[in-house]
Order: sequence, then C-alpha cells, then structure tokens
Amino acid sequence: MFRMASQPRHNWQQLAAEYGFHFHTMYGEPYWDESAYYQFTLHQIEQDIEDPSAELHQMCLHVVDKVVNSEALLTQCQIPQAHWDFIASSWREKQPSLYSRLDLVYDGQSPAKLLENNADTPTSLYETGFWQWLWLENLVDAGQIARHADQFNSLQEKLVYRFEQLRQQYNYQRIHFSCCEDSVEDRGTVQYLQDCASAAGIDAPFLFIEDIGLSDTGYFTDLDDNAITRCFKLYPWEFMLREEFGDALEAADVGWLEPPWKSVLSNKALLPLLWQEFPNHPNLLPAFFEQDKHRTTAGKWIKKPLFSREGANISLLNDNDSPTTLSEGPYGEEGFILQQYQPLPRYGDQYVLIGSWLVDDLPAGISIREDRSLITQDLSRYLPHIIL
Repeated sequence: MFRMASQPRHNWQQLAAEYGFHFHTMYGEPYWDESAYYQFTLHQIEQDIEDPSAELHQMCLHVVDKVVNSEALLTQCQIPQAHWDFIASSWREKQPSLYSRLDLVYDGQSPAKLLENNADTPTSLYETGFWQWLWLENLVDAGQIARHADQFNSLQEKLVYRFEQLRQQYNYQRIHFSCCEDSVEDRGTVQYLQDCASAAGIDAPFLFIEDIGLSDTGYFTDLDDNAITRCFKLYPWEFMLREEFGDALEAADVGWLEPPWKSVLSNKALLPLLWQEFPNHPNLLPAFFEQDKHRTTAGKWIKKPLFSREGANISLLNDNDSPTTLSEGPYGEEGFILQQYQPLPRYGDQYVLIGSWLVDDLPAGISIREDRSLITQDLSRYLPHIIL
C-alpha cells in the first residue's frame, strides 16, 4: 500500500463542471484531491479488504436478527419503543436494502479493523462509483499510469443491477429520491442514485425532505400530491423515528431505502454487540457500552456517541487521564460506546481511512479519505486508488 504523487489533470475542474461534480471544493477547501493516489496489490484488495468486508457484513446482519428479537437489546440501542414492531417487521419481511459502507483501519499489512458501519446514509458515492474511475481512465490514456492498472470499483454496475432487481422482484417501478435542502454533497449523491435508477428503467423523481407532506388519509405525498410508495431518503432513521411525522411511518406503507432495520446497523451500539457475538475476531476492535467501562483493558479507548454523524463528538480516553476531546458536535444524549483505539495509518502528515462499499450483500469497491486530524470528517479529502 503506497501513497504515490501524481500530476493532476490540467482540465479536471472543467470535466467536473461537465459531469456535475459540483462539490469537489467545499467552503474554500479542496475535497477531491488527485495530487496523489493510493496503490494496492490485488492480494491486498481481495484477501485483506474484499473478503473481510463480506464477512463483516454478514456478522452485522446476524446482530440485526438478535436485536429485533430482543426488547432488552432494542432498549440498549436507544430505539424508541413505539417503533420496535415497525423495525422488526421490516426485518422479518426481508425489506430490501440498497448499499452501505464499512469504515476500516488498514495499513497494507495488518488485518483491516472495522471502525463503524455507515449503513443508512453513506455519502461519497458518486466520487467512488464514477469520478475516480474516470480519473483512472484518463491517466491510463495519457500514459501516466500503466495500462494494466485496475481499480477495486464495480459500484456503479452493481447499483444499476440492484435497481433492476428492485424493479423486477419488488415492484419498485417508481422511487422518489430525497435529501435535505442544505447540502450540495447530499444532492450530488442522490442525483447519482437517480441516474443509476433511471438506467435500470425506474421512474426517479426528486423532492427535498422538507417538501414531503402527509395526507389526511395517512400517506406521505410529493408536491403534486402524489402518494409516495417507494422512497430513497438520504436522511437518518434516528431522526425520522423521533420527529413529528414519525408516528405516521408505519401506516404510510412506504418501501424505504434504506429499510427501517438499517437503524440497527447505523447505530454505534452495533460495535459492542459485534464484539459480544464474535469476540477476538481479527477484523474487530474490542468495544463495550459505556456502562461496561470496567471491562476495558489498560491503554487508549475512543468514546463515541450511539448516534453521531461526520465524526462528531469523539473523545480519547487514556487510562485514568481526563478524556481528550477530538471533535465537537451536538450528539451524545442517548449514550456512548467505547472502542479500543486503533490509530489510522499515517502517510507524511495525513491519516488515511478506507471505506469499503457493499451493494446489498456484495463488496463493490473502496473509497479513501485523508485528513491531518485523527478524525475523518465531512471535509476530509478524497483520493483515488489503483490496483497494480
């Protein structure tokens, strides 16, 4: 696993404008960075990332089955009791999912370790499935990268195929796509998914989350008062279950992407539950609920809220020292978990995080984020990769 310096394409900003990549720079800071790329061997990709990702995913699904069948675990996950049946039914009915991303610590030598599962609202999808592949094609054509170089990236093909399955097997003929108004990155992610759905023959209208209405008959509606029967929402379940319209979710009878059972996977409580079910697994880090702090060993531990986004509200605990705040934020009211500290690999002054994507149950590619901070957040830079 090498970090290789690279000459940026002279026209990449023009290409970004042509292809609708409108968030390559955010708040005056570069988000997309092609001044370097990461190089992997095929063995590293297949044996160290792809295979463990598939296994970790199945382990996570095992935990979902445990949680939805246990009132004690649903309580421990801080899932509102009013929605227990709603979530459990979505699991037992095998309501289909679309995609997810596992965040991994990997240095090219040691086993990859799971940091968390972004199973409900992961972004950086467009950059992974399309834009970094276009970068590779351009550099190969220009002779800057060997012609036999490849990339672990079947994300777009698998997304289109998954949408075809949803249309043919689950009658997803029309899917409303939605996100919040205030994020150009979220809108870019959803537009990419709309394009993939359209390629699969699905009608894919868009409306903002803020524009979804509730009819007198209990159905969610769009701005034309059409009933929403299938909906992809880039909006977290932990918000939806607690908001004003949360009580209408079950009766509204919407096929949600992601389905309600994903609220278990996107919850940091997943991490100690995985450790309980699969202790000492080579791809897991020891993790405990905060009330089980006495079970931790000496050394450094990361304290994470059950619900948090973009790396917010993270602290470092070092034996008996006072916690060191690594990132601020609004989360933590529902409680915390402790996960053994595993530093991200460092290349120069950059810490590197691997995102391993799955479409339904199949590994589909990786994304790479860099930051000078130990915590990967929403403005951490995205770098492409190759297999050589």
